[in-house]
Amino acid sequence: MDTSDPSISFDKNGFCSHCSTAMEKAPKIWFPDERGEKILKEIAGKIRKEGSKKEYDCIIGLSGGVDSSYITYIAKIKLGLRPLVVHVDCGWNSELAVKNIENITNCLDIELHTSVVNWEEMKDLQRAFFRASLPDLDIPQDHAIFAGLYQWASRNDVSYVFNGLNYATEIILPSSWGYQAMDLRHLKSVHKQYGDKRLREYPTVSFFERYIYYSFLRRMRIVTPLNYINYRKDEAIETLTRELGWTYYGGKHHESRFTKFFQGYYLPHKFGFDKRRAHLSSLVISGQMTRDEALEEIKSDVYTEAEVNDDLEYVAKKLDWTPQEFREIISQPPRMHREFANNDRLFSTGLKAKRIFGNIISRVQKS
Repeated sequence: MDTSDPSISFDKNGFCSHCSTAMEKAPKIWFPDERGEKILKEIAGKIRKEGSKKEYDCIIGLSGGVDSSYITYIAKIKLGLRPLVVHVDCGWNSELAVKNIENITNCLDIELHTSVVNWEEMKDLQRAFFRASLPDLDIPQDHAIFAGLYQWASRNDVSYVFNGLNYATEIILPSSWGYQAMDLRHLKSVHKQYGDKRLREYPTVSFFERYIYYSFLRRMRIVTPLNYINYRKDEAIETLTRELGWTYYGGKHHESRFTKFFQGYYLPHKFGFDKRRAHLSSLVISGQMTRDEALEEIKSDVYTEAEVNDDLEYVAKKLDWTPQEFREIISQPPRMHREFANNDRLFSTGLKAKRIFGNIISRVQKS
């Protein structure tokens, strides 16, 4: 990590605030040993029991990337679950991602359910975020994916959502580099100022729906199975390749051509944010590579000049801009998400209340 994160700080020993926070959190959320395997088996047993009379006992959003592919493999092969596997198509899948999804579901004998987001509305939202000159351009896709997944779970009476979030590869990610995708007020604020179309079919989830309706009324639970195993990215890739015919696509979240361009070119050139620093730092913290190896890898370019031009023209064309118009939009002065209406304070307060309320309910149930 470096000072492209304006919030970073260093102690007298030279440790940055991200490292200190990560090491403090590790014993509470990451269990890469026999204890974690035991906890995960207990969770799986509870899921199987509660879902024994249902068609599906959990739900997984499958993108074709490493994390979602591996948790699908774990759920079916290692835990013996019957997952409802859903792919929310936002219009940016690479051919490789589509092939990976097909291979995974065929090899695991899983029926794939696909939800296609209205492209004209998705395109309008993404054009709005570009025009707003914001850093986190994945928000329109991420919000649609999460909202779509919750809707599928609700329709099929599924209470457990498997999520690929994990300590081993994602524990370090500066909050100043992005913004939470679930803030519907913020998304609508950006679209109101810079969008052109009404959002009639785009899937959304409000703060109340996510943290009250789904969490407490429908008792939906998020499960992060990769935090209960010794998750090593290289070993996961090897397993997926050997057993499911999966093919690596070259970088974290590069299963989407949009995300590859956004993370590999837009963020570093417009904001000076290179997300590889956070991704590689997480691998260093979890012992999957050395700091020297990470420093050597960060020297390499994500793109050649020819590849940049190719992807820039591709993204521009998909968004109905000429390459020149697109370059002019990208060159506009950067802005930050909190310049737009948002529910950031509500999320901070609400999440604290949710944890406290959840702990109270847990204690009452145990008693």
